[in-house]
Amino acid sequence: MITFIIILHLIISIGLIISILLHSGRGTGLSAEIGGGFGIQGSTVIERYLDKITIGLSIAFLITTIILVISLK
Repeated sequence: MITFIIILHLIISIGLIISILLHSGRGTGLSAEIGGGFGIQGSTVIERYLDKITIGLSIAFLITTIILVISLK
């Protein structure tokens, strides 16, 4: 069980790093490359989905971290 959580934690970590790196900044990054910068409230649809993915991965990272800390005590 611990091995599965550690592997899941590593996969989530890599996904979180990638999703954060895709958030380059205003006018650059994934949204500017694909979406062209047009969207609602200054962000494209891709950028909003990327925000949701990043938030979900960070919550999953927090949960797996807490599980690992509790189980490895």
